[in-house]
Amino acid sequence: MSSTDPTIKTPDTVDSKDSATPSVSVPEFEGSIANKITEKFKDAKIQFVILKRIRVNVALDSVLDVATFIRDELGFDHAESVTGVDYPEDKEIEVIYHLGSYTNSDLAGQVLTLATRVPREDIPDPGNDSTRMPSLRDVFYSVEFHERECFEMLGVYFTSHPDNRRLLLPEDWADLPPMRKDFRIKGR
Repeated sequence: MSSTDPTIKTPDTVDSKDSATPSVSVPEFEGSIANKITEKFKDAKIQFVILKRIRVNVALDSVLDVATFIRDELGFDHAESVTGVDYPEDKEIEVIYHLGSYTNSDLAGQVLTLATRVPREDIPDPGNDSTRMPSLRDVFYSVEFHERECFEMLGVYFTSHPDNRRLLLPEDWADLPPMRKDFRIKGR
């Protein structure tokens, strides 16, 4: 690892309070991608996961700029998936984009994970509460249906998304978003 490589830690150690957590050696190609992101966005937190996998955690207010940079400057041209994780103890929901490239052969097999967190309401009112973030649909067209699924399953509203309708649930669904940890199936 060169002296310009960022300090990148394994996912298990990034949030650790232990200051003696070990860093891992970063492959040169993945390190160069990480350096380009951290040079442009000082607040971005890079996690090296495994070979050909990098995770970038960003603040909500910078996710659109970072996504645009990743597309325009790094060559990741599509989102393979969008998912989310409910963290009720933190009152947050994490939204995670898995990005790849069809057009840049150097990025073949690479998956860049872009993650941010949005506020979580204890009593959700999807589309009308603070659980929202900017849509990345204008950056990666392929997120359109994935963001709709994230909206209905976790209650994350994507501002500027052209079609925030339900995708899989019945139109008269009146319960909590079913992927939230406090959702309970009736009768069980």
